Amino acid sequence: MGFAYADDEPRVIVVEPAADVEPITVEREFAASVSTVPTATDALEAISSGDLDCLVTPQRLTDGSGLALLERVRERSEVPVVLAPWNGDESLASDAVAAGVTEYVPRDDDAAADALAGALERALETGHERAETKARARQFDAIFDDPETAAWVLAPDGHIRRANEAAREVMDSADGNERTFPELAWFDAVDGGETTVSQVLERALEERSVVRQELRRTMHDAGPQTLELSMRPVIDGETVTAVLVRMSDVTERARLEAELRESEELHRVTLNNMTDTILITDETGAFTYVCPNVHFIFGYSDDEIHEMGTIDTLLEPDLFDREELAAEGVLTNIECTATDQAGREHTLLVTVREVSIQDGTLLYSCRDITKRKRREEALTALHRTSQDLLYAETDHEIATAIVEASADVLDLDASAAFLFDTDENVLRPVAHSREMTALHGPLAPRRATRDSITGDVFVEGESHFYRDVQESPLFSNPTTDIKSVGIVPLGDHGVFLVGTDEPDAFDEVLCELTDLLATTAEAALDRVKRERGLRERDRTLKQRNRQLARLNRVNEIIREIDVALVRAETREEIERAVCDRLTTADRFSFAWIGAVNAGSDELVPRTRAETGRGSDYLDGVSLHLERDGDDVDDSHSEPAVRTARNREVTIVDNVATDLRDAAWRSEALAREYHSVISVPIAYDEFTYGVLTVYADRPDAIDEMTRAVLAELGEIVASAIAGIERKSALLSESSTRLEFDVADPGFVLSRLASHSECTLSVDGGVRQRETGVTIFATVEGASAGDVVRAADDLVAIEHAWVLGGDRTETTPDKSVGESDSNRGDDGNGATVVLALAGPSLASQLADHGAVLRHVEATPEHARLVVEVPHGVDERKTADVVSHTLADVTLRSKQSVERTTGRDMRSTLLERVTDRQLEVVQFAYYGGYFQSPREQSGEEIAETLDISPAAFYQHNRTVQRKLFELVFDEWGLPTVDE
Repeated sequence: MGFAYADDEPRVIVVEPAADVEPITVEREFAASVSTVPTATDALEAISSGDLDCLVTPQRLTDGSGLALLERVRERSEVPVVLAPWNGDESLASDAVAAGVTEYVPRDDDAAADALAGALERALETGHERAETKARARQFDAIFDDPETAAWVLAPDGHIRRANEAAREVMDSADGNERTFPELAWFDAVDGGETTVSQVLERALEERSVVRQELRRTMHDAGPQTLELSMRPVIDGETVTAVLVRMSDVTERARLEAELRESEELHRVTLNNMTDTILITDETGAFTYVCPNVHFIFGYSDDEIHEMGTIDTLLEPDLFDREELAAEGVLTNIECTATDQAGREHTLLVTVREVSIQDGTLLYSCRDITKRKRREEALTALHRTSQDLLYAETDHEIATAIVEASADVLDLDASAAFLFDTDENVLRPVAHSREMTALHGPLAPRRATRDSITGDVFVEGESHFYRDVQESPLFSNPTTDIKSVGIVPLGDHGVFLVGTDEPDAFDEVLCELTDLLATTAEAALDRVKRERGLRERDRTLKQRNRQLARLNRVNEIIREIDVALVRAETREEIERAVCDRLTTADRFSFAWIGAVNAGSDELVPRTRAETGRGSDYLDGVSLHLERDGDDVDDSHSEPAVRTARNREVTIVDNVATDLRDAAWRSEALAREYHSVISVPIAYDEFTYGVLTVYADRPDAIDEMTRAVLAELGEIVASAIAGIERKSALLSESSTRLEFDVADPGFVLSRLASHSECTLSVDGGVRQRETGVTIFATVEGASAGDVVRAADDLVAIEHAWVLGGDRTETTPDKSVGESDSNRGDDGNGATVVLALAGPSLASQLADHGAVLRHVEATPEHARLVVEVPHGVDERKTADVVSHTLADVTLRSKQSVERTTGRDMRSTLLERVTDRQLEVVQFAYYGGYFQSPREQSGEEIAETLDISPAAFYQHNRTVQRKLFELVFDEWGLPTVDE
């Protein structure tokens, strides 16, 4: 046959017909492998596997028809199909052609066998041609779509039929479909423009051959550009059907050609100095000329080469075929090996040509490619190593890989890799070859400093190659057998060391390959480090996302609690809201609030809320508080008990830890409580109880949750304090506590001691941004002396005699004549004291109690505190004892209010702070005495306000007081 296959034998499959139909037989022998399959299904499987070149089928099959099989084959393949029905007709033939049959051969006469064989041969030929056509099309597409070359397919008239991507970049929006190839706007910058391109196209069409033309293109914003334009006509028979155009940028090549022409003369001069060796022999191989530079390769002098006799002694015998040389005239790139005078083997590329120079007829040009060959082999090995490093996942794997590759890449067996330990600042040998140990001995870690060779290379970041390492001033191992050593840094990862026991082993190629191997390893180490960093970053991001999600959930709970606290009217409502909100969002499984009652050693649960089956947990654990001095390990106590004792946050990350050491842990774990946090409910150094929360997983209490819950404890305590203050205002009964204070540090006691007087405060406390202002009555001393004594106390910002000059508060000024004011004889004078920082009165008010009276003498002070019904008296006593030292409770008595609502509180709600301040200054300044001890103008001057403003504020307060007495509270009748 006139075609060939890859295995020289096409494969033909014949489908067996139905039982009552004559089988198909290929009687004429030809070069094909013919096999049969029983069914159409088997034939389709063979097509799917690509295991045939032609299919022959009858019309009637055991599992269908040949026409149906043909249609199914065409759905998946273009393999040639021959339909050979036993009795065919025109209808079947028409359907087969429509279905894509390759050959149709009825078997109803004696010539059917020959017709089938011919049809089979034609079908195979068709299939082969179709395959070759597709292959050529694919090859054309591959060449046509070269991204480095612009390509077009033109109609004979020059219009563009097809263009590749590079060509489309040349074309712009101005190039419409009506423009021909020479008319492209891009050619406007070409010398000759459209005319030049048109001439090239015309020549290609006329000569019907490839025409090449160099074009010079100049742009105003760039240098000149040289282009190579080639046009190849596509001929079908005698007709040109298309023109293939290719255009590439050869600017660099043109420049190089110009430079080459300019340097030709120089090359001729330097030819004899090249390392290539020229040898000329006669037909017998005897030397007739030996280049003087022969020693560069072979190490022999030209006289020694002549003495060898023939070139076969120097090069390999039968180096080339003489007849082939005669036919070609020159044979190039003949690779062979030769041994120099020192016994070293060299790889040579030899060019042989026929010449006629003196008595010589054969010229040998020998080029030593030993280094290049060695570099190619090393680069191949380095490529394999690079592929292996792509799959390395750890620094140790990379270090081991480059040590193992050093023998193939560098042809050196002794190697080691040191990696930098950032924690200890040392270079550790993590991988080494057996040969390194044999020559050098065990490798020890080295400090990453310049006192060792490896440390110096790592710090400097530059490769060092030693002809003999023992010559280095940093050399420190005289027992080593290593001579030549190369040490290359691996970036900030470590160093790579390779060596041999031969001196001066590192030439230019070996140094380059060592650097390449180390650079490849460094890139792999960088990749592993980046991937490790990305994984760590991913873990961190996931952890932060989880933390943010938990924070959002906790914040939602806290917002709900804040809303509930604002609406709560009682302490019980506050505590219930906190526990319920903490356990409704599945964040925590159980929450409860407990408090220690007065005189009790038990932590008593007040409120609890749970989401699972832990309601009986508190019944099964000990909530007993061991007092100070008890011999007990507080770490084994229930977290709430520990917090109640030390008033600090207690966290248990994993309840299962030390399970046998604390009974409460078993009870908690049985209810699936795995982590616990207990926070004090404390405000202004006073504790209302503890809040304890349990989660259903270990380590559920992170730092953020701890901070939020600790702050929640303060918020709850503040809310409870607010409820108590509100209850105090609405309470109709109260308890009056009288305290005796022997604290010498109490500011009023110190002032009384310095002035040797008695100071009395009956209300009149005004809250300021930085402290409070009080009105104190002086007995037994001059008011001026008290003011001067106050100037020496840091706790008093300033002081002045009510009605005197306020400038008397400055340190270097005395009271002067102002001491003649009311009461300056020591009987009933009033001084104004501006105290710095929080006061006892404000602290008591925060907890619902009222400081009614203070009397301070040089020896002691007496305090009267009123505690409304519903406010814990013990808390009030604690506030006083925490604020002052040496406090003794002297008396306690119940006091009933005479009205349903405190008139004083009602009045305070109706007047402004400024109005109240004005009236207080007027009252304590003697304005309401008869006769007046100070006029309204004098008090206004003290307050730095106008007299009109003083009278306005005074009348406003009086009016509101009278409204309260006459209109709302009413006057008593005569009988009353």
